[in-house]
Amino acid sequence: MSDLIGINLAMQTPMFEDGSIDYTRWQELIDLYIDSGVQGLVLGAGTGQHPYLTQIECNKLYEIGAKRVDGRCNLICQTSALNVDEVLERSRHAEGLGADALMILPPYLEGPEDDNGLYEFYRTVDAAVNTDIIGYNIPQTTGIGISVELFQRLNTLPNFNYIKDSAGDLATHQAYIQTGYKVLNGADPTTVFAFMAGAAGAIWGAANYMPKECVRLYQLVSTGDFNGALDLWESMVPSLLYAWSGNYIAKVKSASRQRGFDGGAVRRPLTPLSADEEKTLAASLEPLG
Repeated sequence: MSDLIGINLAMQTPMFEDGSIDYTRWQELIDLYIDSGVQGLVLGAGTGQHPYLTQIECNKLYEIGAKRVDGRCNLICQTSALNVDEVLERSRHAEGLGADALMILPPYLEGPEDDNGLYEFYRTVDAAVNTDIIGYNIPQTTGIGISVELFQRLNTLPNFNYIKDSAGDLATHQAYIQTGYKVLNGADPTTVFAFMAGAAGAIWGAANYMPKECVRLYQLVSTGDFNGALDLWESMVPSLLYAWSGNYIAKVKSASRQRGFDGGAVRRPLTPLSADEEKTLAASLEPLG
């Protein structure tokens, strides 16, 4: 079982204005983020516009990324897809590159809606790989929630060892943690409280624009300095709340550009921020210095 504690940065995918991927900048950002001290990188994350990347593009990102990471931090690849056979293809490819874990959404868009159907999906994937699987709870996007009972059941599978919980419901998050299994926070505005409650770490999109602050926050909580963590959190939360309020990926990309981690444009169908949104975002970043 891999150890995914700490900050696993959900990487933006750098793009040119026409939406094509900037693979050179991809490698530069990997170096910048590892140098910032993150414990892991999530390639093909939702923050990296995974739904709008082709399988070929994802595979190339993972191939280049795996070589660039070269064991310097945990390597997590999202291998989600609507078609189960494609999930298996993506997962085996990432596993062959040395991924430490595979992050996989439940099947969404007219997929199974009950616990038995979701369990069967993850059981099928689990049987096809020998790499840790991170389940993904984000019901506000998928329309499908992973219940606490299902989470416990999934953890009886050999490779299902984590869940990324992006729902933002601290009661459910705490219930996940109370099972004794590994939980990674994915809801930006609750991160410090999730850490205090015992989450193993985070898969965090906003770490794209403040990686050092995110790493420091985890360190403060893990050493018991809750007052120091809350002081730092006060400077982080304005931009987190603004990003979480909508148009998340464009806001994270703009914030990254403003703070020295430029990842270029967003890909259609997303659109860039308006001038007013850019100003509001800049103001929310001011407390970070």
